[in-house]
Order: sequence, then C-alpha cells, then structure tokens
Amino acid sequence: MDFQQVLTLIIIAAILIVLAVLFTFIPVMLWISALAAGVKVGIFQLVGMRLRRVIPSRVINPLIKAYKAGLDVKTNQLESHYLAGGNVDRVVNALIAAHRANITLTFERAAAIDLAGRDVLEAVQMSVNPKVIETPFIAGIAMDGIEVKAKARITVRANIDRLVGGAGEETVIARVGEGVVSTIGSSETHKKVLENPDSISHNVLSKGLDAGTAFEILSIDIADVDIGKNIGAMLQTDQAEADKNIAQAKAEERRAMAVAKEQEMLARVEEMRAYVVEAEAEVPKALAEALRSGNIGVMDYMNYKNIDADTDMRDSIGKLSKNDHDEDDQQ
Repeated sequence: MDFQQVLTLIIIAAILIVLAVLFTFIPVMLWISALAAGVKVGIFQLVGMRLRRVIPSRVINPLIKAYKAGLDVKTNQLESHYLAGGNVDRVVNALIAAHRANITLTFERAAAIDLAGRDVLEAVQMSVNPKVIETPFIAGIAMDGIEVKAKARITVRANIDRLVGGAGEETVIARVGEGVVSTIGSSETHKKVLENPDSISHNVLSKGLDAGTAFEILSIDIADVDIGKNIGAMLQTDQAEADKNIAQAKAEERRAMAVAKEQEMLARVEEMRAYVVEAEAEVPKALAEALRSGNIGVMDYMNYKNIDADTDMRDSIGKLSKNDHDEDDQQ
C-alpha cells in the first residue's frame, strides 16, 4: 500500500467521523420527518435547539402531532415551555383532547396548568368524563344524641378556568364532610336522617361548596348510612359519674372538717384536764400553807379528809350500782 492509498483512507475516515458527529449533533432524520409531515422547520433551527440545550425530539414530535390535529402551535411556544420545565407532550395531548371535545383551551392556559403541577390532560379528560370522589364515613350527631355515619359519592367535573389557584379534592371532601355533619346535627331525630338520606345531599349541594375549587360539583349522593353510638346517653352517664364524684368529694371534705373539729375539741378537753390536774396539785400546798399560817386547825383538816373519803366512797358505790344495772340489762 503506497502513500497515496493511505492518504485516501485517512481522508475517507475523517469524512466519516465528521459526518457521524454532524448527524449526531444535527438531527437530520428528525428534520426529514418534520418535512414529510408538512411542518416547516429549518435545519439551523434544530441546531439552535441543540445550542440552547433543548432536546429537538421533545419539541418537534409534539409539534408534528399538533399540526396533524389541526392546531396552530408555534415552535417557539413549545420550546419556551420545555425550557420552563414543562411537559410539552402532555400539553399538546391535552390541547388535542380539548379540541376534539370542543372545549376552549388555549396553549397559554394549558402551559400554566402544567407548570402549576397539575395534570392538564387528566383535567381535560375529567371535563369530558366527570370523576366520582368517594368520601369516608362522616359521623354526625342528631339532636336526640344518636350518632349517624354517612358515606357520600361526589361527582365532580374539572373547571379549566379555576385549575390554576383552585383548591383540590381534599378541600371538596372537607367541605362536603362539614355540610353532612351540620345537616345531621340540625335533624331533630336520627330517624329523619334514615328516612330521608337524600335531604343531606340536597342541603349540602345547595351551599355552593365548589366555590374557589378546581372542580364543579355536579351531584352529591349518599351511598350508605349507619347508626353509631348513643352519644347523648354516654354524655349523661359521664355527667352523672362526675356529679357523684363531686358529691363524694364534698362529703369527704365535710367528714374531714368534722374530724378536725373533733380533734380540736379533744385537744381542748385535754388542755382543761391539764389545768385541773395542775390545780389539784396546788391543793396540798395550800392546805400546808394554811396549817402553818393558822388559818385552819387540825380538826378542820380532819373534817376535810372525812368529806373527801365520804365522796370517794359514794363514787365507788355509784360505779358498782351502775355495773350491776348493766349486767342485768345484758341478761
């Protein structure tokens, strides 16, 4: 192999490498597909997308789909939505679905809904085919104290104009639950709720609970109604138990006061006894002082002792008579 052949091979290899890099950087096949579909896209426009770090297929394929569906969507719109972090394919699918269903939906509105974090295609589908939201059992208490549990099915349709900034399903369920509880609570007896469960749906539906939400409530149907606990009787039982505990506490307080008063009286009696014992201890001293001073004589002292002995004898006889009387009573 001479030098000329080697040079030719090197040139061919270089051309192949350049073409490979060129076809990798410039999506020629995508450009050919767009031209075949009738979408006018320049090759340099695709190169510009590469330079702007936009994947051309993420923009051109949805553009071809929109063009075939008869939508007037510009390349710059799709590219700007992609750069903003939106899902271009989902927005185009939503626009096609809205166009087929005769629902007015502009690209700006669809892009705003998608960037807000909501599924714009699902919203369009929900506008055509309403969605049924089933609530858990919602408990309310009628005026007679009986707990009533109701489960509701809410038929909603997406409101395209309120999807951006509108409240979601959780808000709708919470508002319906509040309406069910208030309706049950305003019923005189639980029997009226059981007889006419549709009155709950009528009252709740008339309150305009879909205001400020991303949905339009079409109907509210009561799927099931159950009877719960007798809350009124339980409250009365608890109140009676509380009253009993209060009465017992007050009685214990009065008993404690009586015991304290009794202890106080016993303390006073013991104090008086101490005074008496102290006074009795002073009597011999006074007698001795009287004898020494001559205020009383020996005969006077002897008379005092005789009187004291006679008193002790009378006390002993009285105690014996009392014991005999108690024994007779026991027999």
